[in-house]
Amino acid sequence: MTKEYDVIVVGAGFGGPVAAKKCAEAGLRTLMIERSENIGDKVISGLTIPFYGFLFGPAFIRDGNPPFERPADGIVNFIIIDIEKEEIEIDDSLILPKPLSPIIAFGYNTYCKPFCEWEAKQAVKAGVELKTSTTVIDFLKEDNFIRGVITDKGEKFESKIVINAEGSQGLLAIKAGIRDKYPPETISLADTYDYIMPKKAIDRIFGYTSRFCWGWDEQKIAPPLGHGNGLMVWPYRNSIHFMQDQCLSLDEGKIPNLNKLFNVYHKNITNNLSWWKNKVAPYIKLRARLWEGFEIYVGLDKNLRNRPNFTDGMILIGDAAGLESTELCDGVPAAWFSAEIAADVAIEAIKINDTSKKFLKKYNEKIKAHPIIQWSISGTNRYNLRIAQEEHNEKKLKKYIHDGWGLGALTHFMTPMLKIILLYIRKDVKILSKWIKMYFRYFQNWLHESFDDSVKIKYKIKSSKSSKLFELFFRVSMRIMDSISKFIQRLIKRFEPRINFFTDNGNNIIKKLLPVAEPIYLRLNKLFKPVSDRLSQKLINYVDRADPLIFKEISMRR
Repeated sequence: MTKEYDVIVVGAGFGGPVAAKKCAEAGLRTLMIERSENIGDKVISGLTIPFYGFLFGPAFIRDGNPPFERPADGIVNFIIIDIEKEEIEIDDSLILPKPLSPIIAFGYNTYCKPFCEWEAKQAVKAGVELKTSTTVIDFLKEDNFIRGVITDKGEKFESKIVINAEGSQGLLAIKAGIRDKYPPETISLADTYDYIMPKKAIDRIFGYTSRFCWGWDEQKIAPPLGHGNGLMVWPYRNSIHFMQDQCLSLDEGKIPNLNKLFNVYHKNITNNLSWWKNKVAPYIKLRARLWEGFEIYVGLDKNLRNRPNFTDGMILIGDAAGLESTELCDGVPAAWFSAEIAADVAIEAIKINDTSKKFLKKYNEKIKAHPIIQWSISGTNRYNLRIAQEEHNEKKLKKYIHDGWGLGALTHFMTPMLKIILLYIRKDVKILSKWIKMYFRYFQNWLHESFDDSVKIKYKIKSSKSSKLFELFFRVSMRIMDSISKFIQRLIKRFEPRINFFTDNGNNIIKKLLPVAEPIYLRLNKLFKPVSDRLSQKLINYVDRADPLIFKEISMRR
């Protein structure tokens, strides 16, 4: 007997549960199918989810209590000119200043499996039916319309629309004739060493920063520039990841022996990089070595970028749609954004009983109009590192690193950032205070290792006078932020053409200002560091003892 649903979501990674939850909350009968026995089994490694994913993504994540391993306040880039002579330059311009840091974070380091499990749990709570250990192998079709799916067990499930969240490894989009197979030069293979490391050692050595190492290919310490990433070291709570990745194909179709090369790179850099050898190596114990493939340059391929993300009866989201970040190597924010857009379009399509590609084209139009998605899939700094490699041009090497993973990122991120901030302020007058509460709540939960709705933080420490003053100050500040939002709303309505002109030119303005402003900013940071460090620690102490209710939205309180 064929079961009938309104919506079938294929895949329970980062994007699938978001789309499924929203559809179920709209009253649609929603089935989510996952091929793994346990949620997250196919994405067991870790990553940094950038801040804009949390700010502009699903409200239940922003206002909820998701699991993550460590706040990240920025990136320290080690530009290795000569590994033997230890000729290394550091670009640490993309670290948020204290006392804002580490509470106001650049992103959050997390293991994928617990985060995906948490998302799926929220979807099930909303009424989604979850079916695991099941692989979708084909579609039910009627007059070329996709009307459901067929599983590896021979089960048939009918639906009005399918949302495909199967990831970059899936073949259903190709089978449906929507997408082409991603070519090997756009696919990267990540080689990740998962080390256990004591939290105290991580706190002392890394703090809240991730470390990236870049170097010329002839030194055999990192993959060829522009054909993947340099070496990345991500700190978590009680562990770290040592990861490097490389494209499956290089220029002129050359196929590298990645298994051999990764071993060579790993040995060379761990034996020659003093901060790793002397400060990190004595504290670590290898727990696992992980291999994972992902697309990184799909957005730069004109043919793939212009392929549709929809067809009659189906929408593609996240990695299945090629929405992987070319710069930060992170597709989670785009998966969340596209999942919500897909759910909105699916809900509307079912409501008017039109799931044709003529109507679903609206989904692709919204994806192309999303400023962060389009910025994310079109950044060229990592790709352009191959130019520095070919020319052995140290100046270009430093420029591309600075523009991709340093303060220079503002020269291509400011416009999309301003556009989406103003969009959110237009829609929600309380959005600024919601964002600030999110940061403080996330950090408090991290301090207490308290995640998920079922976990209750128990405060046995009596609030001091200074703590109560902080709570009063915080509450008043949130009211002020709401007033500022209202003022900005009025400005937008009154001066919208001028404000739009300013946001459209945000990148160009930063390009002109940054050469002058950046040196001053970095000097001031250094000058005030002793004071800002003390203030940051005081703020952390206040947050540690604060009443958790002040960091929650009213709708979340009982």
